[in-house]
Amino acid sequence: MASRIRIQRICQYCEKEFTAKTTVTKYCSDTCAKRAYKARKKAEKIEASKQETQLIKNKPLTDLQGKDFLSIQEVCQLFKVSRTTVWRLTKEGKVNAAKIGRKKFITRDSINALFAPPIEKKEATEEKAININECWNIGHIQTIYGIHDKTLYSIIQRFEIPKIKKGKFVYVPKEPIKAILGEPRTT
Repeated sequence: MASRIRIQRICQYCEKEFTAKTTVTKYCSDTCAKRAYKARKKAEKIEASKQETQLIKNKPLTDLQGKDFLSIQEVCQLFKVSRTTVWRLTKEGKVNAAKIGRKKFITRDSINALFAPPIEKKEATEEKAININECWNIGHIQTIYGIHDKTLYSIIQRFEIPKIKKGKFVYVPKEPIKAILGEPRTT
């Protein structure tokens, strides 16, 4: 049984008007159907390639997220920051790093600690415990003891002497400084 239906349609590939013999005909000729098929297959391959590329790009990040110890370069990749930034964080002591051979490794806990909310209560109690009247200014300590500022700061850091910053001045308690450096010289 042959159908005698004749429907005016527009080809989905070349967009020309044609007479279709069935209700499901989409293309005006076999050539347009083949070209549309090739275009569909090409688009599918391009999409598959894009997805594969995205997986390859994201794979190192997913691998890095599972590691407990990261090298400097891996931290740079993970957070998209420069090597200088990571080195500065290790130098400032904000991130703990261990050197093994020629490489430095940073712990995951140390990195996570960067994003933890700061604890301000401890600092506030330390400031209240130190009386500003019983403190010396950093510049004053340098003049009375005749020491360099780097030396003074290394002493403060080594012996964990608390500091108070008021305005542009940094104050340190007198007693720990006297205990370490002795009585100030008189000139």
